[in-house]
Amino acid sequence: MAQPIDPQAEELNRALPAPVLALLSQKGIAAYWPVRGILQQAAEAKEAVLDASVGIAYEDDDSPMRLEAMGKNLLLPPKDAYPYAPGFGVKELREVWKRELKAKNPSLTTRTSLPVVTTGLTHALSVAGSLFLNPGDTVLLPDLYWPNYGLIFEQGYGAKLVPFPMFTEGGFNVQGFKSALKGSGKKVILLNFPNNPTGYTPTEEEAKRIVTALKETAENGPLLVILDDAYFGLVYEEGVARESLFAALAELHENLVVVKVDGASKEEFAWGFRVGFLTYAGKSLSEAGVQALEAKTAGTVRATVSNAPHHSQSLILAALKDPTHHEEKLQKFSTLKARYATVKKVLEKKEYRELFIFLPFNSGYFLCLELKAGIDAEAVRQKLLKDGIGVIALPGNLLRVAYSGIPASKLSGLFDKIASACKNWGYEDLNPG
Repeated sequence: MAQPIDPQAEELNRALPAPVLALLSQKGIAAYWPVRGILQQAAEAKEAVLDASVGIAYEDDDSPMRLEAMGKNLLLPPKDAYPYAPGFGVKELREVWKRELKAKNPSLTTRTSLPVVTTGLTHALSVAGSLFLNPGDTVLLPDLYWPNYGLIFEQGYGAKLVPFPMFTEGGFNVQGFKSALKGSGKKVILLNFPNNPTGYTPTEEEAKRIVTALKETAENGPLLVILDDAYFGLVYEEGVARESLFAALAELHENLVVVKVDGASKEEFAWGFRVGFLTYAGKSLSEAGVQALEAKTAGTVRATVSNAPHHSQSLILAALKDPTHHEEKLQKFSTLKARYATVKKVLEKKEYRELFIFLPFNSGYFLCLELKAGIDAEAVRQKLLKDGIGVIALPGNLLRVAYSGIPASKLSGLFDKIASACKNWGYEDLNPG
């Protein structure tokens, strides 16, 4: 028996067009931000002379109550670290992130939501799952994907991941993608570029064909495209798409809604800060519509983690506003690009070809090695561990190598070690003792 919908959710639903309502899950339909609840009342009392509305302790001088054992290590003003952050996220951070998003994607000129802050990208993906996936729904994605998607969407929301072959003839399998899109009814697509685990981003031409395929699909019914842009910006080759697909999809078709999931983890080299963002766009969405999706998102954040860390948000905001920010990021990008170039050169060694091939890669943190038949990836991983080398073994007899974390001077030695392990793995490695 369906539970009754709160009037606050019904009010938000009235701002959403039919294609968007058709995409929302039952939880998404019921989600709302409690505008008449404690948080709203506390916000209204923020400027009160005596504020007894919110569950925060204050010193006698009206600063946040705190322990010196923590405070002595804090450079931020206490007001920017200790109190709860707003449920939608720190407003200025959301505004600056949106401004940065548009600067990085200059062809994005249409309306988008103001990003809502989440506790990292995994949480952002989970919030999207809650809002849009019912048990039994399918999520179409490339067959080379981050294993955490299974925990998030299958274990978390009862959806089913349906993969299609990612590569063909050394590039993105656009034709296979188009074939997988056939059929009518609600569709949910998940794309992650630069891709984890392969480190591949479509070429500009491939990206155009992906967009065309999605437009044709939207003609047949409601279409949700979730873009996991965790590694956005780390593109190392000319001719590779440098803008997020978000820009091309934002106003592509009335039946299409696009959700951009990104954050500070990789873009700002702040992995443990746990600050992610969810941003929406769609041709059928009015300003009231995007605000309704923001409210449903913030309500879902409220129901799961309450709000993202204030301290982390303040640090990221300070970095984004710092005049050295873009120069510093360019320096880090140059370091990663140099490692990428070194890897490309190292992989030219002819002696590697009888042991493994590398899947296409041109961006991000990773590459994948496909081991030749008869060589066991897990056994090779175990052998490498004994030699002090860490890699990830994946289904399909693949090794994922995160060259992002290895100095350029050590990359040749790393791949020589991998090649040696591929040559010398054996039964005894699978059955020690």
